Amino acid sequence: MSIRTILVDDEKLAIQGLQVRLEPHKDIEVIETCANGREAIRAIKTLKPDLVFLDIQMPGFDGFSVVKGVMDVEPPLFVFVTAFQEHAIRAFEANAVNYLMKPVDEDKLADTIERVRQRMAEKASAQEAEKLKDVLAEVSPESLDDIGGEDGSSARYEKMINVKDRGQIFRVDVDTIEHIEAAGDYMCIYTGDNSLILRETMKDLERRLDPKNFQRVHRSTIVNLDQVRQVKPHTNGECFLVLDSGAEVKVSRSYRDVVARFVH
Repeated sequence: MSIRTILVDDEKLAIQGLQVRLEPHKDIEVIETCANGREAIRAIKTLKPDLVFLDIQMPGFDGFSVVKGVMDVEPPLFVFVTAFQEHAIRAFEANAVNYLMKPVDEDKLADTIERVRQRMAEKASAQEAEKLKDVLAEVSPESLDDIGGEDGSSARYEKMINVKDRGQIFRVDVDTIEHIEAAGDYMCIYTGDNSLILRETMKDLERRLDPKNFQRVHRSTIVNLDQVRQVKPHTNGECFLVLDSGAEVKVSRSYRDVVARFVH
C-alpha cells in the first residue's frame, strides 16, 4: 500500500533534497509539492494525503497554521521539518508523528517513516474493527453483547498512553495511573511516583480509558478504581478516596454513586 505524501517547503532545494532522500522508500508516493502554507491547506483538503512533510518556518502561514487550517477535515499524519530545535516541543503538541532537523538525516528519516507505517497500520486496524462492528449490528445485533464481554470491551481501550512532556515522550502503562486532574486543555497524569502533563481534553481522554477501571469522581478528576485503598467520609455528602500512594482525592456529591462500588 502506497503512502500518499505531500511535501511543503518554501525552499525549492529543500523539497528536492527531501524527494531524493525519500526515493529508497518505495511505499512513499509524493503526489504534490507546495511552496507555502496556503497551497498546502488547499492541497491537503483537495487531495486528502496520508502524510505531509511540513516546513515550520514559512512566510505567511507557517507549519502550525497549516495544521490548524485543516482541522475541519480528517487530517493526515504530519512530520515537521525545521532548522530550529526550539520548535520541537510545539511540533509534538501538534500531535506530529515526528520532527526532523534540517538538513534531514537519512537514518532519522527512515525511523520516522517506520513510525508513519505503524500509525497507519493502527488506524487501518481501528477502521476495520469499526466496519466489522457495523456489519454485526446489521446482521446479528445480539453478537455485540459478546463483544462487550471481558475479552472485547477492554480491547477497545488504551493499554499504553504516549505522553509528550518536557521535550520527551513517555510511555505510560494505564494500570500504573492513580488519578488524572484537568487543568484547562491539559491533563495532569499521576502514577504514584511521577506526574506528567498531557495536552488533551478530559472528554477525549475518558474515551481512551476503560470505564470499568477509570471513573470521574469530580468535574476535573478521574480515578483508577483499582488504586483506591480507603474511602473517608466528609461533610455535605462528599468523601475522599485514599490511593495506593497515600494521595487523597475528593469525590463530589455529583459522583457519589462511584463510591457505591466499594460498598458491598
